[in-house]
Amino acid sequence: MAGSEIVKVLQNSCAMGKEECLNCHKYFMALRPLLTGVVVTKRFFRGVKDDEKANLAVSEILDCGNLDYYEMHKYETNVDGALIFRAKKDGVHMVYVVDHQLRLILLRAFHNFSEYGKFLEDKQEIKRMVSHA
Repeated sequence: MAGSEIVKVLQNSCAMGKEECLNCHKYFMALRPLLTGVVVTKRFFRGVKDDEKANLAVSEILDCGNLDYYEMHKYETNVDGALIFRAKKDGVHMVYVVDHQLRLILLRAFHNFSEYGKFLEDKQEIKRMVSHA
């Protein structure tokens, strides 16, 4: 599955004089200044079910300072060197990775926690999605 590249100006909100970004996990804070690009997969757009909400989610995830999220940049696991994170807003679990090329790749969005859990267990599927993005 090929992802579609979204052109975003990556401004480092972590370097704007704040001691710590809101909702930001320490793993993500270390990677945020190094990000080189953003890739959003078609499955992420389908999971969110609204292109406008998906684009807003991408901006909010990159911004790090949105209080509407229950969890933001929660580190989940490392799959073959790709660091898996999750953001949760309005019951939607958004799964994204930072890969070897330091790209933020938004993989999937789940409305059901058990489906999200099954996805995290399928390491081969995650590797495949990251390599095709």
